[in-house]
Amino acid sequence: MIIVSHPTGNANVRAIANTLVSQNMLQKFYTSIAAYPGNMWYKLGGIKPLADFRRRSFNEKLEPYTQLYPWVEIGRMIALKMKLTKLTSHEAGKFSVDNSYKSFDKYVASKLAAQVKLGAKAVYAYEDGALETFTEAKKLGLLCIYDLPIAYWETGRRLMLEEALRLPQWAVTLGGGISDSEAKLERKRKEMELADVVVGPGSFVLDSLPDWAKNKKQIMSPFGSPKVENRPASISKKDESKPLKVLFVGSMGQRKGLGDLFDAMKILKTKNANIQLIVLGSLQAPLSFYKNEYPDFIHELNRPHNQVLDLMRSCDVFCLPSIVEGRALVMQEAMSQGLPIIITPNTGGADLVDEGKTGFLVPIRSPQKIAEKLEWFLNNRSQIPAMALNAIALSGEYTWESYGTKVIDELSVLLN
Repeated sequence: MIIVSHPTGNANVRAIANTLVSQNMLQKFYTSIAAYPGNMWYKLGGIKPLADFRRRSFNEKLEPYTQLYPWVEIGRMIALKMKLTKLTSHEAGKFSVDNSYKSFDKYVASKLAAQVKLGAKAVYAYEDGALETFTEAKKLGLLCIYDLPIAYWETGRRLMLEEALRLPQWAVTLGGGISDSEAKLERKRKEMELADVVVGPGSFVLDSLPDWAKNKKQIMSPFGSPKVENRPASISKKDESKPLKVLFVGSMGQRKGLGDLFDAMKILKTKNANIQLIVLGSLQAPLSFYKNEYPDFIHELNRPHNQVLDLMRSCDVFCLPSIVEGRALVMQEAMSQGLPIIITPNTGGADLVDEGKTGFLVPIRSPQKIAEKLEWFLNNRSQIPAMALNAIALSGEYTWESYGTKVIDELSVLLN
């Protein structure tokens, strides 16, 4: 029997918990807030200012196994709504993500002994929220399963520091990770040291492990594609006299390679290419910064999911030249809407590229290579409909059910 712990419950957490329930292997599911039909959180989510609670909805089969620790997370959500930035600031804020994870971690650790008496054999926890849990689990003889959804911090930090030197004007967009304190990094080191098993979504993440951790049991299972109700069944040829529409979706920073994509577009603009860049994502700097770097892109605001899918279908190609990821789900989502892709291996999605059939793989930090592939699409627009259908088909092969099943099947062997 396995205990699962995560303060917010993202898609991969849900897949693991759902699979454990289906295989009668879930001992307890710890999270901060969980909305189930008819419960308090679901009812509160019906009030417009509290609608975020319903975003924490889970499969109702998990409800009997769920135990909540909501207090710090509620404080964080309120502080964000009220724009109390000091309370949510990186690491220091009383209701920061870091403190939410740490307090939740301590809570889960305090509950493990009781779960061992009820038959628990392992605990499944996630980066930044596992140290106290794993420390207590080791005392109790539990197997420690560590889910690493993004490259190990040493690799990620090295790449980001290199980016800050390579493109200093983009340093402000690199996010809080580049300024993590030594205390936080030490927590991450200790979590990895205590882990018996490391679960990752692709080779980029698992290859990023430090040498001393590579002898740990590793399980690789690609994330599932987001479920899409209106996956296109056919792709119509678009008017080739109109600009080739290139779509970028994600946080607007250099961690995702946006600066390199801008530079690629500058190369093509010098050739008077008939091309247009659309960027959907949250600003990491004032909009004026991005317009100064490349003025000719169209910035689209965040919107409801069905409208994101509409935007995807209106475009021709998806480009995500990330420097550091785990496995960006938006790649498979874009493919599900018929977009061939141009991505780097560091997106964690190299397996999504069937070269020339679903898209192209380019090296990181290579605006020239990005420009070459975009120019290929410009010169071969008649091939895009066939590539779009290939992309739709391949994205559909990745499911959350298969993700969870692969992980749990391998864990079952270890526990039996």
